[in-house]
Amino acid sequence: MKSSVMKKERIIIFDGICGFCNKSIDLLIKLDKDKLFKYTSLQGEYVKKLEIAKDLDSIVFYEEGQLYYKSTAILKILRSLGRVGILANIFFIIPKFIRDFIYDIIAKYRYRIFGKLESCRMPSEEEKELFIA
Repeated sequence: MKSSVMKKERIIIFDGICGFCNKSIDLLIKLDKDKLFKYTSLQGEYVKKLEIAKDLDSIVFYEEGQLYYKSTAILKILRSLGRVGILANIFFIIPKFIRDFIYDIIAKYRYRIFGKLESCRMPSEEEKELFIA
C-alpha cells in the first residue's frame, strides 16, 4: 500500500550561469537520493511568479511557501537531506550575519574563481523531471 503522505514542495533557485552554482546543483542531485528537490534558475520563468528581487545575488530555497536566502537557504537545503546534512544543524548556532558575510564573500568572487557560463544549464534527460522551466 502506498503512503498517503504528501511530499513537501522544495525548490532550489540558483544562478543558472554561475559555474560554482551549477557544480553545487550537480552535487545536490547526486546526494538527493529521494528526489526531494526541484530546481530552477534565477533567470527562469518560474521565478517571475515569486516575490523575489530582480537583482538578487543569492541562492534561494523555497519550501512550503517560505523563501530562504543565502546561508540560511544552504543550511535548510542540507538539513533536508537528513543524514547527509545533519552537520548543517551545527552551523545554525553561528549568527546569521556572520554566515551571510562569509556567503557574500564567496558570492562576490564566484564568477572569477569558477567561471560564468554563456547560458543557463540544460538538464540531461535523466534530470529533466527535477527541473522547472
